[in-house]
Amino acid sequence: MRTSLGPKGMDKMIQNQEGQVLISNDGATILKQMEVFHPTARMLVEISKSQDVEAGDGTTSVVVIAGALLSACSGLLDKGIHPTRIAECFRLAEDKAKDVLRNMSQKVDLKDEAKLIQAATTSLSSKVIYQNADLISPMAVRAVLKVANLEKHSVDLDDIKVVEKIGGVIEDSEIIDGMIFRRSSAGPKTIKNAKIGMIQFCLSAPKTDMENSVELNSYEQMDRIIKAERKYILKMCKKIKKSGCNVLLVQKSILRDATNDLSLHFLNKMKIMCITNVERDDIEFISKTIGCRPVAHVNSFTADKLGAADLVQEIGGEGQRKFVKVTGIKDMGPTLTVLLRGSNKLLLEESGRSFHDALCVVRSLVKEQYLITGGGAPEMEIALQLERWSKTLPGLEARCVQAYAEALEVIPSTLAENAGMMPLEIVTELRSRHAKGESNAGINVRKGLIEDISKHVLQPLLVNTSAIGLATECVCMILKIDDMVHVR
Repeated sequence: MRTSLGPKGMDKMIQNQEGQVLISNDGATILKQMEVFHPTARMLVEISKSQDVEAGDGTTSVVVIAGALLSACSGLLDKGIHPTRIAECFRLAEDKAKDVLRNMSQKVDLKDEAKLIQAATTSLSSKVIYQNADLISPMAVRAVLKVANLEKHSVDLDDIKVVEKIGGVIEDSEIIDGMIFRRSSAGPKTIKNAKIGMIQFCLSAPKTDMENSVELNSYEQMDRIIKAERKYILKMCKKIKKSGCNVLLVQKSILRDATNDLSLHFLNKMKIMCITNVERDDIEFISKTIGCRPVAHVNSFTADKLGAADLVQEIGGEGQRKFVKVTGIKDMGPTLTVLLRGSNKLLLEESGRSFHDALCVVRSLVKEQYLITGGGAPEMEIALQLERWSKTLPGLEARCVQAYAEALEVIPSTLAENAGMMPLEIVTELRSRHAKGESNAGINVRKGLIEDISKHVLQPLLVNTSAIGLATECVCMILKIDDMVHVR
């Protein structure tokens, strides 16, 4: 995990049992894909997932810090210090570290979009799409601020739907004030003044609840079945048309065909655009955005269940994957759709993960409106302050806090190592600069030197406090384990 930390960190190529390939340097993604068998090692995977949920960024850092703290524990245990005492001292050091972080953080105004974009750009610095950060970062900031509840300091990222489409380049990505669906299966390609309905029943011949077979002895019997099916489907389509609906969303069905050729033919004749295979998970988002309510039976399909939009249009030229775009939605809910484009599947998937990280960073700033300098500066400042504080403590506590401080130096050391710099020289110089009071001095991996990077590299305070808290908690839990019992 250490080699994938920072802007110059390397990516991992992961191949699963089916032969599918995934390329990423996102800590949580890498660990999620790996098969980890040892229960203690699984705890490190879990803290990475927790960091992803809490802050979205810093998923690699939290594992690296936990590893360094465990190495520090190993040295303390060799000296004969009891695990419980080590855990107590580490808890004290964690509280002190969080105080140091808060003291060196700066308050940010959510109206200051430049600072928010800067924080989002920092999270993208180690990603494949960093060269497009000037497009992606403002998109992430705009998306989060639109759906955020600033009074309650909360953001539900489920209100932002990210749609990934192969074709074009990343520069073609855009925010859409509306919705996007896969291409329509039937009907006209453009509908103005659309009345949108959503159904959860099937527009196909009914089936019995149990396995059955129908035996036919003549063509007349077959003809009667076909006529009955045609009449049944036509009746349903007429009821849909009667409600005033001209765009129909059909939920995906696993029991039987959601639509068949006959129902699509009737809908086409009635000039109704039909969009099939709507995922069950998307129903709530669609209802919230468009204002149409899902209908479970054709008799309940009435005009008051429909949503309205100015334009529903199929987009995509020759050779491109087509999709349906809904714009000008009347009474649109507080939701947003982001269309990400990419030239291939691997790049597009990594772009999606990177964009999610940027969204999470802005969400962290809505939750806790404080920014902190990156580039190893916070960890070095904590290490220095904890070392000074340890000199005021009694013997055993002083040694444990000192070990905790030394362990945090792993972050600047790894950043320097991954950038091809000399870790020992860089960490020594960084410690010297912080000792002189330059608390914002960090490693500029682009230039290969140490400087005040508070103007360039900014990240949410929540990312650091969460990483230190989760890593310490995990290490203390592992310290408390003295034996492993296998139960058959």
